[in-house]
Amino acid sequence: MVSENSSSADNQQANIADEYLAGFVDGEGCFYVGFSRRKDLPLGWQLITEFHLSQNPGGKNVLEFFKDRLGCGYLKPNHPKSSTDKSWVLIVKDRKDLKEKLIPFFDSYTLHSQKQHDLETFKQVIKMVESRDHLSKDGLTTIVNLVFNTSIITKKRYSKEAILNAL
Repeated sequence: MVSENSSSADNQQANIADEYLAGFVDGEGCFYVGFSRRKDLPLGWQLITEFHLSQNPGGKNVLEFFKDRLGCGYLKPNHPKSSTDKSWVLIVKDRKDLKEKLIPFFDSYTLHSQKQHDLETFKQVIKMVESRDHLSKDGLTTIVNLVFNTSIITKKRYSKEAILNAL
């Protein structure tokens, strides 16, 4: 007699995996929009868009699973020089991957926390970058205002005023 439990469990995992991953991102994910001073660029600022999902070493397999599910990104130690923080982080930086893989995933699997608002802002920023709006002073100003009106701003290196005053 052959047991169907293992294949049934696999099918159940496949059916709940995406919802689980979305819930995991609700708790541990970050849709990051940052600004880096770059004097070699016309406006003096580089716009950085990334997705981060972190987890302790015991949950690294979840990060690997999500990376495989998305078909993009890479894993690295979150703080490689730390003797105490051994967590891992999945990072998706490539804008094409953000637009064509990550965002469509979340269009199908809604977040249920403040991160949904952060995702909507992130999507707006990606769309503006795609249309090259970030290359104009008005466009970059709009992006700065969008980003600083979300919870994405928690650990910014530059203040909204510093960025806008330097434009």
